[in-house]
Amino acid sequence: MAKIKPSDLKKMERMGIKTEQIDAIRVIIETPDKNIIIENPTVAKTSFMGTSAILVMGENIREEVKKVEQQTSIREEDVRFIMEQTGKSENEAREALVKANGDIAKAIMFLQGETSNP
Repeated sequence: MAKIKPSDLKKMERMGIKTEQIDAIRVIIETPDKNIIIENPTVAKTSFMGTSAILVMGENIREEVKKVEQQTSIREEDVRFIMEQTGKSENEAREALVKANGDIAKAIMFLQGETSNP
């Protein structure tokens, strides 16, 4: 992608728009579910009447979907209860609860072999 021409910068300055070229290698835009990655971008920062804007241009754009990890709150009393009901170890009970997203009944069923997918 071509850099912004100096003559274009001068035209913008005459209109009251201050522009600064930023020598960027990569721009990453993070959203809740994906990252947008722009390699070798042309980046310019503009200022006009007290407001700033960043302009990003590029041809090599890719998206990466973020892996969402659920944080399941596991209570110790739930782990002990599952251990008592199934005779399984603490690690097995805790792992079953995590796989079952904290659902005690599903975790017990999983450990008892009644279901292969909690």
